[in-house]
Amino acid sequence: MNTTAGNVGVSDTLMQKALSRVADFRRFREEGLICRNGEFFPSVHYPPITMYSELDEDALFETYTLPQDRKFDVYAHIPFCKQRCVFCHYPVMLGKKQAEMDQYLAAMEKEMDIYMRRLSIDRIKVRSILVGGGTPSYLSPQQLTHFLNFFTRRLDLSECEQFNWDVDPSTLVGQDGLERLRILRGYGSDRLTLGIQSLDPTVLEIMNRPHDKSVALEAIENSHNAGYQINIEFIFGHPGETLASWVASMREAVTLGTEEIQLYRLKVEAYGDYQAPVKKLIDKRPDRVPSHDEAIMMKQFAIDILAENGYRENLRRVYTKERKHYSCYAHNQCCMLYDEVGFGLTAFSSLRDRFVLNTPNFGEYYQAIEEGRLPLNRGLVRDLDQQIRWAIVLPLKNRDVYKKTFQRLTGGESLNHLFRPKIARLKAYGLLQESERNLGLTELGTFFADEVAHQFHHQDYIPHSQEAYASGPLNPYLDTDPYATESMAAVA
Repeated sequence: MNTTAGNVGVSDTLMQKALSRVADFRRFREEGLICRNGEFFPSVHYPPITMYSELDEDALFETYTLPQDRKFDVYAHIPFCKQRCVFCHYPVMLGKKQAEMDQYLAAMEKEMDIYMRRLSIDRIKVRSILVGGGTPSYLSPQQLTHFLNFFTRRLDLSECEQFNWDVDPSTLVGQDGLERLRILRGYGSDRLTLGIQSLDPTVLEIMNRPHDKSVALEAIENSHNAGYQINIEFIFGHPGETLASWVASMREAVTLGTEEIQLYRLKVEAYGDYQAPVKKLIDKRPDRVPSHDEAIMMKQFAIDILAENGYRENLRRVYTKERKHYSCYAHNQCCMLYDEVGFGLTAFSSLRDRFVLNTPNFGEYYQAIEEGRLPLNRGLVRDLDQQIRWAIVLPLKNRDVYKKTFQRLTGGESLNHLFRPKIARLKAYGLLQESERNLGLTELGTFFADEVAHQFHHQDYIPHSQEAYASGPLNPYLDTDPYATESMAAVA
């Protein structure tokens, strides 16, 4: 790597910090924390979303009881987009198919009613809401109004903390864009995540994004003027990106006045229900892909540039100037592990000790609902081992594991007596820190949060094969038994 600080647009100090993080990456790869080829696998769910078996509706609800406070976080999925972005791993329907959109919204309305009958409730008492996709703001203003009418009628919003939308910048400009912002605000929406992804025109074109830089900036301005809390997303490690272009994007991002800036590392292999076109793109043009070392440098450059401008990590990968600015939905679902229900194609529900996914197939989705069934196709009612791991992996990846919460969710299990050899080793390597109250990541551990979270997976759900990792002391296949009291001498 012959890049100099001046050519990249950073100081010598920032360059040295980035190179030091590359050295950490290489060291941890040799120690077994990171798979040998450096391939990135995000820790989003436990088990990972592609690893569930079939689960029917009766098995899901057989022993389920409502939360004590009867509250849920709610997700709604709108799987329509103008065009497919090359990094997207989820099934979507492309183009303005108004009749299909209307059919889908009608099905989702019925799905909500079926779900509420299953829960024996008349309305869903809401803690927070996220509407995602796809591009939910791709709906016409008329369809958006129709959706919000039937959606909010079925919700008790009296104690709703936040109403989030994941949106595309191209849908928030022009007359229709301003009308969408007005409609959302009128129904109580207060936070938007804009998929900016890059401020480099070349990278946006390679991504096949439906917006350019000028549209992104206009959408941010329109959202500000409409009074929203704004989160803007960026992907690093994408084909076409260079260290210099990434640094330029970050330096501009911090001037835009948004409350939150979110970073994602490109995921090449599928982790949803669709293999993104980016894999073929990389096979065709490997010369355009940043190396693993460069992706690590991009992340560290971003962290330092954000810090120089007052942004600190709040939720994992999300940087804010004020602690109060974050996604309540993400915090509730991933950190507090509250019950959450999801509606729509590929939507998931996380219900305390069970997890279920809707079908990714439009035909199956419509058929199930017409037959009065929920459109479920896979999931899991967790046993104690799975519950213990879930109650560590999600909060550790996203903030901290609070020991009292962990004990409540696992029927009285104490984190002080579980995974002690593994925790001791991760602490010795400077990745974990622990107090009487919680178990969390150090600054170093935070940088490798996904890989540290994988340490607590059952061996059936570790993202890569045993042979993919070096046989070092941080190999995730070591000490996989949560009740182990002595470190194993070799990989299990």
